[in-house]
Amino acid sequence: MQLPRPRSLAGQLFAMQVVLVAAVVAGCALFAYFTDRAQAEETAERQVTATARAMADSPSVREAIRSDDPSATLQPYAERVRVDTGVDFVTIMKPDGTRWTHPDPQLIGLPFIGTTRPALLGETFTETYTGTLGPSTRVVTPVRDGGRITGLISVGITVDRISSQLEKQVRVLALAAGGALALGGVGTYVINARLRRHTHGMNAGELSRMHDYHEAALHAVREGLLMLDGRRSIALINDGAQELLGLDDSAVGRNVDELGLPAPLVGALLASEPRVDEVHMTADRIVVVSTRPVIGGERRGTVATLRDHTELQALSGELDSERGFTHALRSQAHEAANRLHTVVSLIEMGRVDDAVEFATAELELAQVLTDRVVGAVAEPVLAALLLGKAAQANERGVELVLAEDSRIDDGVLPPSLAPRDLVTMLGNLIDNAVDAAQGTDGARVTVTALVEGGEPAEGGELLLRVRDTGPGVAPGNMEEVFRRGWSTRGAERGLGLALVRQAVHRAHGTVELTPGRDGGAEFTVRLPLGRGGEADTAGSGTRTGTATRTGGVVADTDGAGTGTGADAAESMAGATTDGGERGGS
Repeated sequence: MQLPRPRSLAGQLFAMQVVLVAAVVAGCALFAYFTDRAQAEETAERQVTATARAMADSPSVREAIRSDDPSATLQPYAERVRVDTGVDFVTIMKPDGTRWTHPDPQLIGLPFIGTTRPALLGETFTETYTGTLGPSTRVVTPVRDGGRITGLISVGITVDRISSQLEKQVRVLALAAGGALALGGVGTYVINARLRRHTHGMNAGELSRMHDYHEAALHAVREGLLMLDGRRSIALINDGAQELLGLDDSAVGRNVDELGLPAPLVGALLASEPRVDEVHMTADRIVVVSTRPVIGGERRGTVATLRDHTELQALSGELDSERGFTHALRSQAHEAANRLHTVVSLIEMGRVDDAVEFATAELELAQVLTDRVVGAVAEPVLAALLLGKAAQANERGVELVLAEDSRIDDGVLPPSLAPRDLVTMLGNLIDNAVDAAQGTDGARVTVTALVEGGEPAEGGELLLRVRDTGPGVAPGNMEEVFRRGWSTRGAERGLGLALVRQAVHRAHGTVELTPGRDGGAEFTVRLPLGRGGEADTAGSGTRTGTATRTGGVVADTDGAGTGTGADAAESMAGATTDGGERGGS
């Protein structure tokens, strides 16, 4: 047997509020009833007391009492007073209680039914007593003549009359209470109908469970989740989004324009139409952004999901490099086969000396390059990269030269400088330089790699410089080459230098673009190796010492006056080396 679903939160609140309103109205009605009843009784007492005292002080009453037949004079007078004042009876009697007047003439001369002792002692008192007319609120007061009590006067109003007067007030009170109850019920229903719409008919347990799941899911997912309200302020951000955007908990409630994020990313977050899998760059990461406006009669905000694309892009770059190596090895294998056939043919022709000289010359060229790279660059990752890029460049008709002053000893690079970042920086710079130099006269790419400025522990820095013989970078494009997507080599290009800029920023270094001595472009990367390379984690994503130089001018990207790592991304605006016909790899 399935248990019935608990009443929704709105339904529970409605029932509670109806009961509360009914209790309040009922309490107010009872309070008003008893207050009115007390006031009615008090009014009746004051009315009968005033009437009795006025009659007791009347000279005509004292004079009639002294006459031989008091009833003849007092009865008409008492009835007139009764009618005029609206009381139910006026009884004037002897001190012994014998009535001189009564609303029922047949009861004149009979004893008064009620208490008279306090009045005989000279007091005026009130009581509720059941007499000949039924229960009544009455007052008894003495009539004094010359200092002695010559008679008593009792004036009263029956309880029935007080109750009938109270009934009229109760009817009005009941109508007011009913109206208040109806108005409260309608107001409660309207409020709870609105609450039911907002809670989608869920009960308290379901809402609590949903909140728990919401909190768990929000902090468990690695993807970033960002919610903006209708005022473009951050309403909710999870841990993943804080990490991807370099923000902290203080971002909640702030306008997205005030967070220092790159302008293209801000534009995507604030777009009125949905965005699907757009690639954007922050200071440290490549993120894939999808957004969807929240609409319910009016625009209420935006929900954005963020996925980290940095590692995938790096792996993609490594895969592209591996593919290049594979093509180079295939070409070299083909070339080696041709050379081997040449050696064999020379031997068959009896020209053994020429065959030995030809084979030895080829080996010496390859060995000289290997010895030069390994001897100058003892860092295995950079050495392997240079040898692989040299083979690729040679296959494309470009000579890759290692500058004479290049020197990097093994073990001088700190662990904080990731080998993948070195491959990203130098590999993309060489690829773009080879692209630019290919097809030019004396096509050549010159690479410089050295540690300068003292020992790494004393603040030395790693210098990587790549110079080509290409057409160079037009002055008008100096500020654009680092922008993601800028390229002169077609679509799906223009990401290489953006990755270089990002890797340099992570290492807290600088990248400089100047005209090269060989007529092409020259890129210089400087990376601090000592304490200067340590991250400054204070603040929201703040880093120090990162700069970009274009056209020979270095611009500080997140020192004083900028504040966040995202500012560095904007200052380093641009992504791909495209010197004239240069394209990002």
